[in-house]
Amino acid sequence: MSRSTSERNAAPETTSVLVIGAGPVGLTLALELDRHGVDTLVVERNATTTQHPKMDITNGRSMELYRRLDIADELRKVAIPADHPMKVTWATNAAGWELASFEYPSVAEAYEQIHRRNDGTLPLEPAMRVSQVILEPALRDALAARSEYVRVDYEWALDSFTEDAHGVTAELVSGASGQRRTIRAQYLVGCDGAASRTRRQLGIGLDDIDLRRLFIKELGVVRTVMSVARSFLATGQRPMDGRFYLAHFRTGDTEIHRRFGTVWHLQSPEGWTVISQNDGDTWTMHAPLGIGEDADKIDPREFVYQRLGHRFEMDVLVANAWTPRLAVADSFGRGRVWLAGDAVHQVPPTGGYGMNTGVGDAVGLGWVLAALLDGWGTPGLLRAYEQERRAVALRNRTAAGRHSLVRGAVMAASRATMHSERWFGARVRRRLGREISDLGNLENEALGIELGYRYDTSPVVCHESGAQAPPQRLDAYTPSTWPGARPPSVRLADGDALFDLFGRGFTLVRFDDHDVTGLLDAAAERGVPVEVVDVRDPHARALYQRDLVLIRPDQHVVWRGDTAPEHPLHVIDRIRGAQPAT
Repeated sequence: MSRSTSERNAAPETTSVLVIGAGPVGLTLALELDRHGVDTLVVERNATTTQHPKMDITNGRSMELYRRLDIADELRKVAIPADHPMKVTWATNAAGWELASFEYPSVAEAYEQIHRRNDGTLPLEPAMRVSQVILEPALRDALAARSEYVRVDYEWALDSFTEDAHGVTAELVSGASGQRRTIRAQYLVGCDGAASRTRRQLGIGLDDIDLRRLFIKELGVVRTVMSVARSFLATGQRPMDGRFYLAHFRTGDTEIHRRFGTVWHLQSPEGWTVISQNDGDTWTMHAPLGIGEDADKIDPREFVYQRLGHRFEMDVLVANAWTPRLAVADSFGRGRVWLAGDAVHQVPPTGGYGMNTGVGDAVGLGWVLAALLDGWGTPGLLRAYEQERRAVALRNRTAAGRHSLVRGAVMAASRATMHSERWFGARVRRRLGREISDLGNLENEALGIELGYRYDTSPVVCHESGAQAPPQRLDAYTPSTWPGARPPSVRLADGDALFDLFGRGFTLVRFDDHDVTGLLDAAAERGVPVEVVDVRDPHARALYQRDLVLIRPDQHVVWRGDTAPEHPLHVIDRIRGAQPAT
């Protein structure tokens, strides 16, 4: 049907930033833009927030960023209660034997540990368990309650866009009515998921690693073939084809809790995981599918029963096949069209790096767009956004793949006889338990991934020469103010969290009485917002390593020194994207 004359001639709506997609990443970007006073329209093709569970943990770094947006406490109100423990248990099935278990502190216990240790090695905020089904409405409601500059419209999808030197003209279409509308924005951001229409129109490809080939490469052909053959001969199970089946259900059955206590993840050497979404009645199972298995013909109830080992009443909420990917986009955008979240990186759920990486994208891109719209930022900040966040995405992809391989190694060690009550069944279970314990559970312990990522090659960070950068490991975070790093979180002697003193713009943390007039004058000349925070706390000074540490809006170090910079204008131009690397 052609558009009417009135539709064609109507003046387009205008906004500073148009965000495509109202998932957690799009909504977080909107909250960041609202914080900086940027007029923003968010559109979502679906009629409401997601009904798909997707993620189930918001890590400590994301919670720090949500605290920075002043919504962490609101989000915790809808999350798993603070006194609930976090337990990951490997078992033969829900009615069988425990093989190994990994226990972690509750949120309340984690807060106590953070306050007690106060050595910069832990995040300011503990992780938060919450399903995306619950998180999305909470983010939407927080935005609606406090926003002065953002509007969210559901049932509007991106059809196409055109870009020119001054902005982007986007054509939207309503899935409900077929109605069309035109939006004129200075910038467009695609937060529209793995099948991103925005990315596809830009012609940006994906660098994709085949997870099955990675398994064979890492575990070896012989070991993989033997594992597949054993499984087929014992149970008739077909080799995995790379797909998983998701069954999201509600039940009043308490067998899982009764058998193993309150578990967060119940995992089997046969490859399936069942996730407690609320420590009560809502669960999600992910299990591998075999070659040729028709997902459309699967009865989700029978699928769950066969794996958990007992029958119970359940209401199936969502059931579908899906394929995990290890993919990173070749580019994160260009010109006035940029991307964030699953649109530019997709990883398996092992480690929970999908949405959490996207939250970092949203905050990292949000302050940059605000700087450009305020006039003091330059396009160099956007080029830096791509370089910084793509490096993080690649590192996180490697970590997620590593965690998936651990699960693959457990599957390769699995024996069908683990279900036997005879003596050899007990022996197999002991061996499996030792194997699982030896391999560990780094996917839920990798603070180096969550807190230790650095933008130390970024073109908008003032690099240091002649010094040794601190180590970067998956399993541990080394507190540092090395340029590009997230600085250590520390509570001061008066009880204040230093992170809470950082402003909306740049924050110069000053630990001694240095004259920084030249730096402040240079910032004022370029219109860059810089606020000085004076701290006289020896413990914090030792952790921050320099008398002067300049923190940018997303809480990353851009410059540090024991005296004011000799050429302050060079520093200011560099951190706003106007100074080439020197």
